[in-house]
Amino acid sequence: MSQETEPRQDRVHSVDVMRGFALLGILIMNIVSFGMPFASYVNPAAMAPLGSTDGAGPNLTAWLIVQTLFEGKMRALFSMLFGTSAILMLARAEQRGAGIGAADIYYRRTLWLILFGLLHAHLIWYGDILYAYGLVGLLLFPLRNLRAKTLIVAGAAIVLLHSLQNIGAGFGIAELKQKAEMAAGVDKPSLEQKKAVAEWGQLRDMFQPSREALEAELKAHRGGWIENLAHRAGTAALFEFTMFFQFMFLDVLGMLLLGMGLAKAGVFDAALSYRAYAIMAAAGFVVGIPLNYWAASAWHSSGFDIPGFFSYLGSTADPGRLAVAFGYIGIVMSICKCGCLGFITATLGAVGRMALSNYLLTSIIFTFYFNGYGAGMFNRIERWRLFALVPLMWAFNLAWSSAWLRHYRFGPAEWLWRSLTYWRKQPMRLAGPCES
Repeated sequence: MSQETEPRQDRVHSVDVMRGFALLGILIMNIVSFGMPFASYVNPAAMAPLGSTDGAGPNLTAWLIVQTLFEGKMRALFSMLFGTSAILMLARAEQRGAGIGAADIYYRRTLWLILFGLLHAHLIWYGDILYAYGLVGLLLFPLRNLRAKTLIVAGAAIVLLHSLQNIGAGFGIAELKQKAEMAAGVDKPSLEQKKAVAEWGQLRDMFQPSREALEAELKAHRGGWIENLAHRAGTAALFEFTMFFQFMFLDVLGMLLLGMGLAKAGVFDAALSYRAYAIMAAAGFVVGIPLNYWAASAWHSSGFDIPGFFSYLGSTADPGRLAVAFGYIGIVMSICKCGCLGFITATLGAVGRMALSNYLLTSIIFTFYFNGYGAGMFNRIERWRLFALVPLMWAFNLAWSSAWLRHYRFGPAEWLWRSLTYWRKQPMRLAGPCES
């Protein structure tokens, strides 16, 4: 067999299962971005009040559950698994004797991922993560031979630095708000005051857009593909430049390094003891769930104040989401280790093997459903009702992934990615019953 093909037995089943679990979970957050204005994701009260502090309506309840158990946690898992995939791919290449050619393969693979991310963001949906993984992934190759402990410590340190960045942002934004409010009462504001007013205005428009801005966004989404393309370009560019370098770079880098280190430590191979995974799950949920719930409740109690977003959610995001993410790792790896629930792990593993295809297909289906060039359901469904669409998409992902892999080696997007990486058409259809 040539080095361009990847035998099924080379795959790590538990990694595929974990990736499938994370990919399905990501839709719980993304569904809001698909179906509601951009501001509704960062500020749940941007379109309609969620309820008072004395009572919780269904929209508030849904937001609190998602914020506590899923927001950021699934992305953390998915990011760590991308780092794991990099280690596994390079290890396989070196085992096949690729030598320095492994670098060529790795960088081609990563550069193609950047292009896929740009196309996904601009042509389909602005909330793409592939571009960030590809861009940060360019830094990983020289780190492949570091020890597991070194990678884990480095990843944790970068995540801590990202947390400090968020805390600093909270103080800075509170100061910016104060300067802008003081400048509003001055007849002839200074240049510095004008700058503060402009910067605060941009931030306020992101969290609390005007009625005119919301109506323009609704009109764009409910328009044709060209109107959506023009509107999407600005938001995609915001994620690819300003948001990426200010808030995403350290986040993604830290998680990728953690994933590389955890892979080398055998965490995602289901190789640790049951006791280790049980401690991981219990400690993760005991620490993370109360912390995440407190932060979400505190921000809600503040009236979804903009500086409060960073003071409460921003400052606790990384420890809270990592803790819950490790809780999920402990549970899923324990299930993989014991070999129980075989049908569930097999179907989740199929989704994980076709993660890129499922990720892109989900974006295509939901943007068609919500935008004007399709069913035109954008902002016509309440937040809590949106989540009813999630299990329907999950069922489709699970069913088509399992059915597809009975006949083919790779998902369609994975096949294209591999063919472009090796610059050679890869074998797609399974050869015979021995590979079924």
